[in-house]
Order: sequence, then C-alpha cells, then structure tokens
Amino acid sequence: MKIRAYLPRRCTRAAIPERIDQINGRIRRGERRYYLDRAACRRRTVVERCCNKLKHHKALATRYNKRGRHYQAMVTLACLQHWLPDITDTA
Repeated sequence: MKIRAYLPRRCTRAAIPERIDQINGRIRRGERRYYLDRAACRRRTVVERCCNKLKHHKALATRYNKRGRHYQAMVTLACLQHWLPDITDTA
C-alpha cells in the first residue's frame, strides 16, 4: 500500500491496524512488517466515535452554518446535548 510505504519516510507509525491478509502478503514477499502505534489507534477511535455521534445532528452533518464561529457554536451545543444529563428525564 502506498500510504504505508510513505509513513516511514515521514517518521510516522501506523494508527490503523493491517488486515491479516496484508500481513501475510508482506511476510510472503519478504517485506518488513509495519508496527501499530496502539496509543495512537486508541486516540483515533475516540475521535472517530465522537465525530460519528456528532453526525446525527443534521446541521453539523450538512454544514448549514458557513461561518466558522457559528459552526463551532453548533458543535458545542451538540456536545452539550450528548454529554450533559437531561434534567427532564430524572424527574
């Protein structure tokens, strides 16, 4: 894969695990195996899950707000809706 060949030149480790067939093909060809940076992989999945939760808001997914500060405000509101408990449900 071109991207994985590009990473060592940039002194970067992969943050996405390789599939087993890619690993076996690399071993069969005698190439060096790329090692996964597990900490970076964990951080990447946290960010991906957060983005997937925020995509449920139509205004964020379609980017209705063209100005940066308005879009940032929508992201903040969406985060507050997800991570703050709803007071009306506890009564």
